Amino acid sequence: MGLRESGALESRRCLVANDLDTDAYAVVCFRLDGRWEVEMLPEALTGDLRGLIAAVARQPGEHGAFALVDIADEFFVVVRVQEGRPRVLLSDVTAATEWELAAQVVDHLGLDVPADDDLGEVLPAGDLGVFEDMGLDAAQMGAILSDLDAYADEMLSVLARRLGFADRFERVVDALMG
Repeated sequence: MGLRESGALESRRCLVANDLDTDAYAVVCFRLDGRWEVEMLPEALTGDLRGLIAAVARQPGEHGAFALVDIADEFFVVVRVQEGRPRVLLSDVTAATEWELAAQVVDHLGLDVPADDDLGEVLPAGDLGVFEDMGLDAAQMGAILSDLDAYADEMLSVLARRLGFADRFERVVDALMG
């Protein structure tokens, strides 16, 4: 699948990379001059943490760029780079037993892949305070992640709403998954 642009003439622009084989997508966002902007990511980055970090680090932005990556509605990853420092959040550490991107995040964080005995407990890993400077603190992020009935795409929608770009996010994802 190629890359698709949505709403390029609007003040908020989103480009999305999608891997249809795994229903994975990535949206990279940053604010510039007070407006949300998003630039294209290659499809392959939905499975490549180092590549995601490098791509996000190249983006401009007033508070650092970030990527939101949904893998098959099973889990999501946030990658944010501020002042050259990557900040990473994995919504469900148990995903590392089945998904390459999650395993890469766990490795990046210096954690062990959960043992079989630990697979019953869904826990996030990484920087829960990744958006504190944008008004979403670690406790609020924890509350979003603790909703065990919510799928990854639903949690990302909540994040987008809380951060102020939900309409754009929903339009792009709806068009993508259409």
